[in-house]
Formats: sequence, structure tokens, C-alpha cells
Amino acid sequence: MPPGPAPLPFIGNLNLVDLKNLHKSLMELSEKHGNVFTVHFGPKKMVVLTGYETIKDALVNQADDFGDRAEIPIFQVLSGGHGIVFSHGEPWRVMRRFTLSTLRDFGMGKKTIEDRILDELQALIKHFESHKGKPFDTKIIMNSAVSNVICSIIFGKRFQYDDPTFLTLIHLLGENIRLIGSPQVQLYNFCPNLGFLLGTHKTVKKNADQQIALFQGFFKEHKKEFDANNITDFIDAYLLKQEQASKNSSTYFHEKNLDQCMLDLFGAGTETTSTTLRWALLLMMKYPEIQRRVQEEITRVIKPGQVPRIEDRKNMPYTDAVIHEIQRFANILPLNVSRATTTDVDFKGYCIPKGTEVIPLLFSVLYDKTQWATPYEFNPQHFLDANGKFVKKDAFMPFSIGRRACVGESLAKMELFLFFTGLLQKFTFHPPPGVTEADLDQTEEVSLTLAPKPHGVCAVPRETIV
Repeated sequence: MPPGPAPLPFIGNLNLVDLKNLHKSLMELSEKHGNVFTVHFGPKKMVVLTGYETIKDALVNQADDFGDRAEIPIFQVLSGGHGIVFSHGEPWRVMRRFTLSTLRDFGMGKKTIEDRILDELQALIKHFESHKGKPFDTKIIMNSAVSNVICSIIFGKRFQYDDPTFLTLIHLLGENIRLIGSPQVQLYNFCPNLGFLLGTHKTVKKNADQQIALFQGFFKEHKKEFDANNITDFIDAYLLKQEQASKNSSTYFHEKNLDQCMLDLFGAGTETTSTTLRWALLLMMKYPEIQRRVQEEITRVIKPGQVPRIEDRKNMPYTDAVIHEIQRFANILPLNVSRATTTDVDFKGYCIPKGTEVIPLLFSVLYDKTQWATPYEFNPQHFLDANGKFVKKDAFMPFSIGRRACVGESLAKMELFLFFTGLLQKFTFHPPPGVTEADLDQTEEVSLTLAPKPHGVCAVPRETIV
């Protein structure tokens, strides 16, 4: 096994880490124990991988060896091994293949989904305008706008921002994102036997069950009106697959898999993109000169009276670089989602036994000092060459890499460009009155993702409305 700090009885190495900033603690341990090291959390033994070269070697060059999802207790409680994100083996392969093809059928990466995003952008702009330049918190509204895009794919409809069912779904998701990243749930993951003392995992399960109950209401409506010749959304596509596979007793297209697929898509399709956009607006307020340069490029490339289009991105290298740097700097999923070895693995001169949980620390890649000139500074020049042209970077992997990379990556990229560009086309973002750029707090609010702390945003319509 790889080396690591000596464990204490019962607690292992828990005395060496801060569970509220686990990614930073693991980086500090990496500096002492190397890019591949073993850590003990209670009775659980894990291997941590850090640095671009190491993680690429594992997840790309030895993709099959590191291709399974770890058995994480809280996600086993939630998913029961169903769905896309936390399933294993053949059920995972079947569900991932079906989900990818269905998302593509409904326009992921195509003009049809671009139009849906632009429709949602207009609703979001109206909401921002309603505040008339006065400060407001963007969390709920940004979650709602981004969520509506994935909802239009799953359920075939968008929701009004004040719809009570929709607000309940958004609230339950936010609560679970917060709880899953809490020290109590992390301790439960390390030592499930302590669950009777901690209890928080039961609240997470209750919230998820409530979400699924609401999803099942949509499912029942679809089932009543199902027409095999008119497939309009993910649930319809799943029902069609169920019908086709009904004679197969071992089919994976049962309702538990549908429930979990809906939960996975709703959660992943809402939280990460909306959190990135909230960071985007905070960083534009923090760095007004960068915001001004983005707006100049928008004015230069997009004609007056027109909305941004994905095809504009190739002519907007600075804006593209800023969006990439927001994703890198915000680092919203620093621990990645743990992998597991599928066999005994020979890696970097060490033997990692089959079934070992592996943490490929994304934080260590997005902030790798061998890959980025100023890793701890917000610097769009990381993605620009000397002539101001956009440059791809191999170490840019906010969606992870390898067999378990994010299913919705192309959708998220499209949403980030269109929402970000569309909002900066219409508004200039300022801190609330009495707050300077220097006062803006970039400290993360730690949950399952790293989100900005609550803050006010002033969306002031630009003098020349484009």
C-alpha cells in the first residue's frame, strides 16, 4: 500500500484533518506523504491521489482499474445502488448509456436545448430587472433558472419561479447538499456503525424520499398520457424503454432506477452549474475591470438587439477564458466523487487492493502549481496565449475525467456560456451600497460543493441596452 500518516486506534488519522475543509487537509498531507498516499478515517482505509499527472495517469491511462464508484454509505442509503451516479457494473453501464443517448436525443449540445436555455435566460433577466438595481441574494433564483433547463428535459416542462412544488424541490436539494457535506455525515461515511449517534443521514434520506414522492407524481401523469409515438422527455423515453423490455425479467428499466435517475439528473443538473454562476457574479463584482473587458467583447461580437448564441463563443476568447477561470478558481467539487479499484492495481510502484476507495483530489489539479502560473489568484490569462487567443488546458477538469466523468458536461458548458454572457450583456454587477470590492468575501461555504457565502448582488441595467 502507499505510505501515509500512522493511524491512531479507533480514529485513524481523523486527528490530522479538518472535516469542514477536508480537501485542504488532504493537500497538506500530500506535501508530506507524496502524490499517492494512504489515509485512515476511523476504520476505513482510503488512497488519495493528488496532482494533474498522477490523477490523469489513474483515471485515463488506467481508466478500467480506477473505473468503479466507491461504496459510500450515505449514497448507498439514498440510491440503493440504482441510478447513474452511484450504481455499479452492468446496471451502471446500461443506465449511463441510456441517459447519455436520451439527453442527446433531447438536444444536449444542439440548438434545441440552446433555445430552451435562452428562453430561461429571458425569464431570469426579468427577475433581475424586478429588483431595480437594489441588492438581492441570487441563490434561489439562480438554482431555479438552471434547474428549469434540466426539468424541461426530465419532465417536459419548466416551472414558474414561485411554484410551491418547484420551490420545495429546490429547498430539499439545497438542504441535502449542505447536510451531505457536513462533518456528521462524513463521520457516518467513515463509520456507519455510529449512525445511531449521529442521525443526520436519516434527515438526508427523508428529504430524498420527499423529492422522489414529488417526482412520482409527474411520473404518474406521464403514465396516464403516455403515447409511444410522441416521446417528448426523459420520463417518456424511460416508459418506452420499459415497454420494450417488459418481457425481459432481468430488465434494469424498473421504477427504482427511474426514481434515482430523476434524482441524480435533477441534483447534478441544478447544483453545480447554478453554484458556478453565483461564483461568476461574485467574481465580476470583485474584479470590475475583468467584467468591463467581458462586456466590451460582448458588445463587439453580438449585434445590438440579438441574444448570445453558442456559435459566438469561438469569437469571444476573453469571455471563454473568464468562464473557464471561474470554474477552475471556484473549484466547487474539490474532493471529486470517490472511485474504487476494480482489481488489485499496480500503481506508481504500490499495490492498491481491489475495492479500495480512492479520492482523486480535483482541488490538487485545478490548483496544481506545475500547471497554472498563479493557481491561487483569479487570472483569466491562464486560458489565453500571448495573442489573446483561447488556449485549452489539459489540467482543466472540473467535470472530472475518465469513465465516471460528468454525463451532462456539454449541457453545463452551454448553460454557463449563455447565462453568463446573457446576464453581462444586460447588466453590470456591483456590490451593495457601502460594500467595496475589497470587502467581498471569497471564503467558501462548505457543503457537498463549495458555494459562495450569502451575499447581496446589485444588477444595474447597462447604460446602452444591447
